[in-house]
Amino acid sequence: MSRRPGHPYLAGAPLLFAHRGGARLAPENTMAAFRSAVEDWGADVLELDVHSTRDGELVVIHDPTVDRTTDGSGAIREMEWAQVAELDAGYHFDDLRGQTSFRDRGVRIPRLEELLEALPGVRLNIDAKGPESARPLMEMVLRHGAEHRVLLASEHEEGRADRMGYPGPVSASRRQIQWFYLLHRLPGGGPYTPRTDALQVPYVWEGRQVTTPRFIREAHRRNLPVHVWTIDDPKLMRTLLEWGADAVQTDRPDHLARVLHEMHGRPLPPAALERAEGVDSP
Repeated sequence: MSRRPGHPYLAGAPLLFAHRGGARLAPENTMAAFRSAVEDWGADVLELDVHSTRDGELVVIHDPTVDRTTDGSGAIREMEWAQVAELDAGYHFDDLRGQTSFRDRGVRIPRLEELLEALPGVRLNIDAKGPESARPLMEMVLRHGAEHRVLLASEHEEGRADRMGYPGPVSASRRQIQWFYLLHRLPGGGPYTPRTDALQVPYVWEGRQVTTPRFIREAHRRNLPVHVWTIDDPKLMRTLLEWGADAVQTDRPDHLARVLHEMHGRPLPPAALERAEGVDSP
C-alpha cells in the first residue's frame, strides 16, 4: 500500500470549508458570502463552483442556469458576461429569519478573476461544473500564480486537472472515490490508493453512508485527508471530527466555528464573539 506526501494546502486540519461561501448565511457563491465567511467566521477554505459564459468568462455559480439564485432566467453558457453581470444574485436568498435581506442590495454573480484578486491570501476549493470550463480554470489559476492555494476539484474524469498537468492540489473524481469506497473494506484495507490529494465525500449518498470511521482510517493509512460535505448539523460535525475527518464543508460556518472552538480550542471568530456577547441574532 503506497502513501502519498501531504500537500501544504491541506495543512492545519481540521479545516473549516465554507461551502459556496456559507450558503445559509449569505447568498451562495457571491463576494458577500466569501468575505463574510473569511472575515466574520474565520473560514480556512472557500468552496465554490464555476461555469463559462458564452463569451468565455469564468463566473462563480453552481447551477448551469441563473434561475434559482437570481432574478434572471437562462443557461450560463448561452449568456454573455454583460448579461450575467446585471443579475441580482441576492434576489432569492432567505436569511435565518426567513427575510430576503440581500435583495436589491447590489449582490452580483462574481467573475472568478475578481475573487482571486480580492482575496489573495485565501485558500480556494474550485469545482469546474462543466468539462469546457476545466482548462480555462486551470490556466487562470496558473496565470495568477495561485496554484499553491487553489485545489481544483472535478467530479468526472475528463475534467481532472492533474491529467492536464496542474501542479497544485486536486481532489478525487467520482470514479476514484467509488473504487476506494468499494475496496477499502477488503482484508488489509484493500489494494487501491487513488492518485489524488484529498477525498472529498458526502456523509450519505443515495441512502448509503459513505463516510465511516473505517473509511477515514483507511484513507489516513494512505496519507489521504477526508473532507466531508455538506454538513450543517453541529452534532454530526462533532461526530465526524471525532472520527478524524480532516475538514467539514458546511453552509453554516457559524456552527462549525463554534464546534471547532469547543473541540479543538480554536479561537472564536469575530462574529461568533459578537453573538456570545449578545450583539447578534441567531
